[in-house]
Parts: sequence; structure tokens; C-alpha cells
Amino acid sequence: MRTFVNAKAMAKTLESALAARDVKISHSAALEIVAEQFGFRDWNTLSARISSEVRTDNGQISIEPAIPVLRSFSEDKAREFYEGFLGFRTDWEHRFAPDLPLYLQLSRGGVIVHISEHHGDATPGGTAFVRMTGIEAYHRELNAKKYQNMRPGVEKVDWGLEMTVIDPFGNRLRFCEQRHV
Repeated sequence: MRTFVNAKAMAKTLESALAARDVKISHSAALEIVAEQFGFRDWNTLSARISSEVRTDNGQISIEPAIPVLRSFSEDKAREFYEGFLGFRTDWEHRFAPDLPLYLQLSRGGVIVHISEHHGDATPGGTAFVRMTGIEAYHRELNAKKYQNMRPGVEKVDWGLEMTVIDPFGNRLRFCEQRHV
């Protein structure tokens, strides 16, 4: 399930980033833009979704799905792989200045990943386990693209079907359609 709880923070970041470029928008306009980026018709609709997704344990603790941070060394290669090959979309991106490293959030369906060029954020060669359904269709979609550097297979394992892809930086995404026993 996708979480939208950080949408207000995203709107504030958007406002600040635009203001730094001498583009002024109201906070309500920023909220509407963020709602549109999440695929909702307006902020009120997204806000209602946020309220319905917040779950708590004993009214005090809320734990959201983890978001893997994966290391990148090239914006072009990262975009080619994650957007072009895997079909993820960029939700937002951030740089402290135009000549500084990129940090971006990508998503597809209910999975979110962060890609960072910052040397202290992650170590290349990490693995993210991604639960999904429709793995055979996704496998066909990826292989139909004839991506030069990756032609994954689907493997039967005791817990279901797995397809591992390796990005240009050595990070693995292990897509898994689990069997329910």
C-alpha cells in the first residue's frame, strides 16, 4: 500500500524550491499540485485518503512501510534503468544546489524507492525485497523492452516466484509474488 502521509511536507518543499527560483505560489496551490502528482483530483480527496491510511498501535505508534535508499553514481543511468526499464515514475527530486548530488523518490504501484547520489546515504550492492502480484506479466513487460544490460528471469522458490534485477550500481531489487499457504 502506498503512503501519502508526507504530502504536506512535499508541498512545503515544493513551495520553497519554487520560491528559491523566484516563482511564488500559495501553500494551497502547492497542496493541489502534490495531490495531482499522486493522481488525485484535488487536495481534499488526497487528504481524506491520508486520514484513512494512518494506523496506530494503542493510539501512539504508527509504523509505515520501509523505503529503501539505493546508491547511484549517475543520474542518467538511474533514470534509464528505473524509469525507462522498470517503469517507475519520479515523484519528486531534490538537490541542495544545481551542482550537488541528486536525491529522488521513484514509485510504481505500491512500492517506493529513494535513489541517492550522496556518498553517505547508502552502500552500492544493497537488496530491496519487493512484494507484488503479476510477476509473470511484469517479466514479459521488462523482457519486451530488450534492455541492453538486463534480461531477468523468473525463478520458482519455496515461497513463490522471484525475479531479481540488478541496477547499474549493483543494487538488487528482488520482486516476489508470494504463495499463500
